[in-house]
Amino acid sequence: MAQVTNLKFFNGREMPMVGLGTWQARDEEVRQAVQLALECGYRHFDTATLYQNEEAIGDVLSKWISEGKVAREELFITTKLPTIGNRAEDVPKFLTTSLKKLQLTYVDLYLIHFPVGCKGKDENDLQPRDSEGKVVLDMSTDHKSLHGSHGGTVCRIQPANHQVEIHAFHQQRELRAVCHKHNITMCAYGPLGAPYKEKTKEKTVLQDPVVTSIAARLGKTPAQILLRHLIQLNIVVIPKSSNPERLKQNFQVFDFKLSDKDMRDLDNLDQGKDGKLFIFTESMIGVENHPEFPFKIPF
Repeated sequence: MAQVTNLKFFNGREMPMVGLGTWQARDEEVRQAVQLALECGYRHFDTATLYQNEEAIGDVLSKWISEGKVAREELFITTKLPTIGNRAEDVPKFLTTSLKKLQLTYVDLYLIHFPVGCKGKDENDLQPRDSEGKVVLDMSTDHKSLHGSHGGTVCRIQPANHQVEIHAFHQQRELRAVCHKHNITMCAYGPLGAPYKEKTKEKTVLQDPVVTSIAARLGKTPAQILLRHLIQLNIVVIPKSSNPERLKQNFQVFDFKLSDKDMRDLDNLDQGKDGKLFIFTESMIGVENHPEFPFKIPF
């Protein structure tokens, strides 16, 4: 089994550098992916209320724990508060529901999924839309009461981790500097820069000549090069895959190291804001009208 290194939080707790992302994976697909990931050595799993797959993930984890194949303490489980729960008084309800579905007594990391608050008809209306298909926004959500302002300046409890889109085309240097200053670890979703329907690029980061040439020289896949690049930047990665071979390969990133030149060449692929793939203004129509919409800030 590969030796997985961990990233330490400000409080001394540790998060495995590689986890399995489960966005858009449901039912049997996610069951099989989690089962295979556990067999490969993954111990970090990322889910969310919004993904509607916590029950399936919980079934697999519970079976492994009950059969003594893994101890709960070996696992690192992240889930997320839905946008309809972005109020301090709603956190216990949604967290309790997630714990029940995951068949766990605690999660290792609980994230605010997206800063924009929404108004659902009930707790199952996770993506509320009006008659025109626009997001039903809740303009009264108060992030100071939820966790304090961004960057930890007035937080009662310091944020431990910030999960954002990071990949070679969109490296988030300014945001990384802010998080480093406040001792907040970072986790990259979309670390392979996979195309998203809102912004399709002619050339994906996996196909970039710099990436493919390094991969060929080192005898690795382009995905392994991209993941290793972020890991050496001290960023946790949670690539999503249900393909057995790619899932295995994504975990095999600790038996090599990129040279300083390789790192510089990959750093130079950064396109800044132009490299961003996930904006959500098409999948969540009207979301940019909320005061907490996150993509109006410089980074």
